Amino acid sequence: MLPRKGVAFVLILACLLACGALVLLAFSPPPIPTLWRMGGLVLVGLALGLLNSAIFQAISTIYQHDPAATLNLGGIVFGSGCLLITLLVAGTFNAYSVTGILLLSALAPGLFTLLYANTRFPPADMRRQPTFPEALRDFRSRGAVLLALLLFFQFGNEWSIAGWLPIFLIHRLGASPEAALEILALYWLALLLGRIAALAVLRRIAHGRVLIGSAAAAMFGCMLLLSTNNQFGAVVGILMIGAGFPTIYPLVAEKIGHRFTYYQPGLFNGIFSIAMIGAMLPAWLLGYAADAWGVGVVMMLPLVGTVMVFILVLLIWLESKIGG
Repeated sequence: MLPRKGVAFVLILACLLACGALVLLAFSPPPIPTLWRMGGLVLVGLALGLLNSAIFQAISTIYQHDPAATLNLGGIVFGSGCLLITLLVAGTFNAYSVTGILLLSALAPGLFTLLYANTRFPPADMRRQPTFPEALRDFRSRGAVLLALLLFFQFGNEWSIAGWLPIFLIHRLGASPEAALEILALYWLALLLGRIAALAVLRRIAHGRVLIGSAAAAMFGCMLLLSTNNQFGAVVGILMIGAGFPTIYPLVAEKIGHRFTYYQPGLFNGIFSIAMIGAMLPAWLLGYAADAWGVGVVMMLPLVGTVMVFILVLLIWLESKIGG
């Protein structure tokens, strides 16, 4: 769609799909059959894929100039949205029904549909995408495989914590739903502040040191979150994770941009596809794991994933030294 219809068309289509999907979910609570809600979630996923690709295409010029800073800025905007929607749900939990909250959420893509319809975008400069044999050649490279694995675990860590943290706090620590949502908001705030701080840190400290320090802080935060028996310990763990996670993906994407010139973080191809799979799989698997071994396991998987990120950061540093 992007080369044929342009960025504006894809953005408008994505926002319309998102708005319609949230309205569908709002008016299909139980006892309406689950199939309706599954259909709404399929539309949400389609809207996310279209929106992600189109937005990154729209800012591709800035991305090519400074990948790490651009992705940090994108992460700041994304984190702000996550923070606001979490505070919205926490603040309206006892005041509005689920239908009302979802309708409020549907206003955002509805308003952006109107905004994009009245915005002029420059002609898209679509870069050539690799052929299948070219992509396969990249995956024979040690560096490409290590970077793909790192993104796989990093995305899985961030999204599994975001998806399961309130349930973990309610069942493991006895927190109220409102308190659990407020701590989730603190998680998004920590990530947001971490990304803002990274904009200054990345200009002053060697990127390799930042990567290793970030992975170590995130690993310590996951260990604290897993072992705590009170909300204060959970808050401290969340703050440590928020200090560690934000810089890892931008720095890895920067490395990819230097080594694979056609890499575009908004397009679902090659290494980024593996990262997206890593983000999707844990939330699904954790449901079955929690049912079998208890809710405590939902923080064990991010801990294992964070340890893997730490090991992979060291291996990527070693591979870059060996490979010159």
